[in-house]
Amino acid sequence: MTDAKATAAERLQDIRDEAIGLSHYIHANPELAFQEHRASRRVNDVLNTAGFRVQPNVAGLPTALAATHGDGELVIGLFAEYDALPGIGHACGHNIIAAAAVTAGRLLAPVAEDLGITVKIFGTPAEEAGGGKAVMLSKDVFAGVHAAMIVHPAPADIVTFRSMAVDHLEITYTGRTAHASGSPQLGRNAGDALTVAQVCIGLLRQHLPAGVQVHGIVTDGGEAPNVVPGHAVGRFYVRAETTELLTEARARVEQCFRAGALGTGCEVSVIEESPTYQPMDGDKEVSELYEANAKQLGRKFPDLSGMTRAAGAGSTDMGNVSQVIPSIHPMIGIDCGTAVNHQPEFAAYCGEPTGDQAVLDGALALAWTAIDLATRPEHRARLLAARPLLTATYD
Repeated sequence: MTDAKATAAERLQDIRDEAIGLSHYIHANPELAFQEHRASRRVNDVLNTAGFRVQPNVAGLPTALAATHGDGELVIGLFAEYDALPGIGHACGHNIIAAAAVTAGRLLAPVAEDLGITVKIFGTPAEEAGGGKAVMLSKDVFAGVHAAMIVHPAPADIVTFRSMAVDHLEITYTGRTAHASGSPQLGRNAGDALTVAQVCIGLLRQHLPAGVQVHGIVTDGGEAPNVVPGHAVGRFYVRAETTELLTEARARVEQCFRAGALGTGCEVSVIEESPTYQPMDGDKEVSELYEANAKQLGRKFPDLSGMTRAAGAGSTDMGNVSQVIPSIHPMIGIDCGTAVNHQPEFAAYCGEPTGDQAVLDGALALAWTAIDLATRPEHRARLLAARPLLTATYD
């Protein structure tokens, strides 16, 4: 173990309770996309106290931030997510993600000068819906970053997370209200329009390429049984293995939405709720370094070679970052029994000791990986050559 890695491991023992405390605070105060005011403020305070230069409200997003320590040539980016899910809180464990990223940055800060690195921690809102990273990327917040890293809790340790492209759509039908019994002939049923669209999508599924998914919910289907609903709203996700497949699939799904309008005499509008999430393109060499470091901490990675391409996927706006910056998005396992991400049972485990261990192991594995990138000449040279060092401007 290098001196820098030993220093990081020793430092972790000093700030262990603070790392867990940050995770628990965010877990106990779940906030939805772009509303993560408590989480963002707590991350800001922790980093300020740790000597980072913190810029809040970056990219015009009130809950986004960028924190910097050091001024070395090689720029390491650590990404902290902290939004929760409606109704089930931190069932994707973003409290662990945020605490691991912040802690990894704090482990690197004391050795940043010796390593010749700049440590940047980005607080990135609205991963579940809204695409905070995509917005920040479009505003050049990540300019100059040579390697981008995040660690995400899951039921098992996984080096390479398979992330699909996705479009988030809000569908609104506008019809005409009427008395459902006294004068139904005067109505144009927006709820029926949404039903027709869902039936069309269900029939379409067998004709979509493998790896394309469509799923959605009805958020407004009417107000009373005796009133023909003149307004209906649904939220749908279209996912695909590639952006090309996504574009093709979305066009066909939108035909289903138009069919609902045509068949019921309603009007339809389709609005993008988020920028398109790109597939994750994980950097192989950085991923291998992370895996080796996580194994040193006792992490075990199951053999997933037999997993079908149709299973075990998700989507993340970290994919957008990975298209332009060498990036990793490993999953760090927590002992959660049969629970999986996006279940309330998983949320509970993310605030328990198994989740705490994921914070500590994730932070140290990320820090050690950054140290490898800084101290191994072949990795350092590759990253420095891969992308010109630009100056980020935070609006």
